[in-house]
Amino acid sequence: MRSFDFTSGTAVVTGAASGIGEALAHGLARRGSDLVLLDRDADRLAAVVAAIRAAHPDRQLTSYLVDLADAAATARVAAEIRQRHPVIRLLVNNAGVALGGRFDQVTLDEFTWVIEINFRAVVQLTHALLPALKAEPGAHLVNVSSLFGLIAPPGQAAYAASKYAVRGFTEALRHELVDDGIGVTSVHPGGIRTRIARSARIGSGVSVEEYEAGRERFEKLLSMDPAKAAEIILRGVGRRRGRVLVGWSAKLPDLLARIAPASYGRLFALGPGRAAADPARRATTVPAQRPPDDPDPAAPGDRPAERAGDPA
Repeated sequence: MRSFDFTSGTAVVTGAASGIGEALAHGLARRGSDLVLLDRDADRLAAVVAAIRAAHPDRQLTSYLVDLADAAATARVAAEIRQRHPVIRLLVNNAGVALGGRFDQVTLDEFTWVIEINFRAVVQLTHALLPALKAEPGAHLVNVSSLFGLIAPPGQAAYAASKYAVRGFTEALRHELVDDGIGVTSVHPGGIRTRIARSARIGSGVSVEEYEAGRERFEKLLSMDPAKAAEIILRGVGRRRGRVLVGWSAKLPDLLARIAPASYGRLFALGPGRAAADPARRATTVPAQRPPDDPDPAAPGDRPAERAGDPA
């Protein structure tokens, strides 16, 4: 398969209002792509659109506010995109949300919320826009999984389940779409400095105090600039890589999981990794006082206390 051509094609990016999604939007604009950007955060998305238009006035740019947790709203936006853009060269399913707490500390509704945004929305948008990708010779699909699509730490059952699902879905599509000439990339970011930790939802059975202490430690591990991560991803797309591991914080755990797939979990009991992976370890099971939801609409990072543009 020839290298991917970014110039003059239409690229659809979800979770584009911040973090990796925002950086991808800027990187694609610099490479000559026209953009369709999705998010639930109206103000942040408007700022991204304004910045790209100022820097690249020749780019065609469309934006949509959508909460990807809402399947009906996602379907409406996907249909509108198909109508306005019957030919799409690149689809990047990047938006995502996180949930802190052990499986017995979160409700099924909270667990399902993560699956809806991180996995169902990826499947739904891919299914809806695949005909438009097939209409563009040399098109490409990118699904952002996670470091936690390679390893599954305690306290992240919902998130890891969603990201492993994205990984499996993406690998299957990579094999299915070869004959259509569509490249498929699974992306696994490590410690990227996005809003994912700050915007994560807290499980109903998790103590806010304990969770906040763990989250502070976790945020210290998020060191890579999203712009650098986006460049790594886009270079991988350009080379038609089937899988892109972003940073050593993803590469080393991937190696560890390959070497010791059944026993790597022992390392979570050591050092800051325990707090990062399982911030609610010693939390009480009394429902916590939840901070007020963020006002706004859009995607995986999508919901009141979670941003549609904060991937991981």
